[in-house]
Parts: sequence; C-alpha cells; structure tokens
Amino acid sequence: MSKSVKKIILAIVIVAAALILFNASTVITRPGEYRVVRQFGRIVRVDTVDSHPYGLGFKIPFIQTDTPISSKLMLYDLAPSDVMTSDKKSMISDCFVLWRIEDPTKFIQNLSGSTQNAESRINSNVYNSLKNVISSLTQEEVISGRDGELAQMLTENLGTSLASYGIKVEKIETKMLDLPEENKEAVYTRMISERNNIAASYKAQGEQQAQEIKNDTDEQTTVILAQAQKTADTTIAEGEAEYMRILSQAYNDPSKADFYSFVRQLDAVKATLKNEDNTIVLDKDSPIAELFYGIE
Repeated sequence: MSKSVKKIILAIVIVAAALILFNASTVITRPGEYRVVRQFGRIVRVDTVDSHPYGLGFKIPFIQTDTPISSKLMLYDLAPSDVMTSDKKSMISDCFVLWRIEDPTKFIQNLSGSTQNAESRINSNVYNSLKNVISSLTQEEVISGRDGELAQMLTENLGTSLASYGIKVEKIETKMLDLPEENKEAVYTRMISERNNIAASYKAQGEQQAQEIKNDTDEQTTVILAQAQKTADTTIAEGEAEYMRILSQAYNDPSKADFYSFVRQLDAVKATLKNEDNTIVLDKDSPIAELFYGIE
C-alpha cells in the first residue's frame, strides 16, 4: 500500500473520529423540549432552547448522556365517571386536562420520566378534585356553573398538588356533565315543576303588589276628589255669599235698586220668550212696556 493511500485512510479515520467525538460531546435542544444531561445516571443539568445560543450545548463525551423531555402542552382525556352532588344527585362527568412538564428533574425523579405515569397521577388527582368540588354543590349549581365557573373551581381545588411531580395543570374542562339516562326524565319533570311553582309564586306576588298599588291609588283618588269637592263647595259658597252681598248693596242704594230691578225684569222676559210663538202681555204702566212703547 502506498504512502498516499495510507495518508488518505488516516485522514478519513481522523475525520470520522472527530465527527464521532463532536456528536458525542454536543447537546442539541429543539423547540418544545428539554434536554436532560446525566452523568452516570445522575442529572447534572437541564438544557432549554434559551439556555444556550441556537440550542447548542456541550457535554463530556462517553461519560455524560442526554435525553429529550417534551415541554409542549399535552392533553389527557379522563374516562367518564359518576359523581355525587351535595343534594345526593348522581351525575356523569367527562372532562379533559391540559398539562405540561414544568420541572423535568422532579418529573424524572418521581415519575421515572414516564408520560404514562404522569397521566395516571393526573387522573387520580383531577378525579379527586372533581369529586370534592361536585360534592360541595347542588345539582342546580353544577348545571348553572358549566359556563366556566366549574372549570375555575376545579383548577383552584387541584391547586399545586402535582407540582411535586414537576407537572403543571394549565386547565381543566368538562366535555360533558349530565344526568344518568335513567334519571333524566324524572329530574327534568321535577325541574319543570319547580320552575312552574316559582313562576306561579312570582305571578301571585306581582298580582298582590298590583292590587296593593291599585287600592292605594283608589284611596288617594278618593281623598283628592273629596278635597277638590270640598274646595269647590267652599268656592261656590263664597261666590254666592259675595253675590248676595253685592246684590244687597245694590238694592240698598236707591239709585241702583231701580236699575237692577229693571234688569231682573228683562231677564224674566227673556226667559219667557224662548220660543218664537210666545206672547207676553204687559200692563201699560209696566216699566218694560214703557221701554217698548216709549211711554213716559
């Protein structure tokens, strides 16, 4: 074998060894994962995309090893289960959990780095939380809380119970929270009856209040009318008294008495001659006859 061939083979071996050494000494961390670096089985550090430029780190070749752990948001779907409300009503719950690994060191130490072990622990804790929350609510409160209040209560009740396993639960949502099939018809009938009773109670209260308002209004109207009538009678009486006073003054004054007497006679004649075919007979000495005939 010539020297040039030997040099080429040696160069290839050196390059291959360098590549193997480089590969054995680098730690490449990708988005959505942790890189757990171990030395003789013991965790020495956890790399993330942000912990090294471009996600590239280094380790001691052949002594240290690295394994990936997902940092992405994961979904766990719990199996449907029976739960009991505070008023002893059975309900079927079906929910799911959004979770992530927050501390890979605790995750590996307490759950052996197994997602299956993590889901088993999540299932147990979330189910216990679900039972605790539902058992503190009536069936009506559970049904009315399905718009988000129940999910918030479940998350708060779960708290940090999974933090020791390096797990963080982001959200708990109920896909279904319903009555057992055999109880639905009876419960719906009872709920309709209760709502009808409530509606009847509101209607009766409304009718009672309406009657009270009507009675109060009628009473006020009677009082107002009585006061108005009293005021009117007083005004009329005062007017008539004033009229009699003026009339008395007029008749007591000789210069005015004849005139008022004449005016009253004219009013009497006017009242008599309402129809066209009426005839009035006057004495020639009558002041009215003197007015008609110009007799002095």
